[in-house]
Amino acid sequence: MAAIVWLVAGILLAAAEMLTGSLVLIMLGVAALVTAGVSAATGSSVVVDAVVFGGVSIALLVGVRPFLLRRYATPPPHQTGVDALPGRTAKVLEQVDEHGGRVKLGGEVWSARPYDASETYPVGSTVFIMRIDGAHAVVMKGP
Repeated sequence: MAAIVWLVAGILLAAAEMLTGSLVLIMLGVAALVTAGVSAATGSSVVVDAVVFGGVSIALLVGVRPFLLRRYATPPPHQTGVDALPGRTAKVLEQVDEHGGRVKLGGEVWSARPYDASETYPVGSTVFIMRIDGAHAVVMKGP
C-alpha cells in the first residue's frame, strides 16, 4: 500500500512541476517514484521509505538540479527587441542635437538625441546607438 501512495505522490509532484517550472517539484517527484520502487521491491517500513525519499531528494536537488538549470534555464544567447539595438549603426535623417533629431535604424525612423549634449550630427552621417531611452535612440558619432 505504501508503494502506491509514493507512486501517486510522485505523479502529483511531477504534474505540479508544470505549474512552477522551478525544477524542484520534479526532483521530489522522481525521488517519490524511486521510493515507490524500493518500497514495492523490498516491502520496507515507513521509516526506511522516508530515509530513501530524503536521500534521493537531496541527491537530486544538489547533484542534478544545478546542472539542469545551467543547461536549460539560461537566457537566449542573443538579445531581441529594443535590447538588441545598442551597438548598431544608424543613418541621420534630421540633424541630431541636444533638442532632438531623427535617425533611420534597421528600416525604422527613430527620434534621437546625442549621447554628449554638446555634439551635433549632420544629415547623412553614421552614428552608433548607445542605448534606447524610452522612444529615443541615444547616439554617438560612428565611423
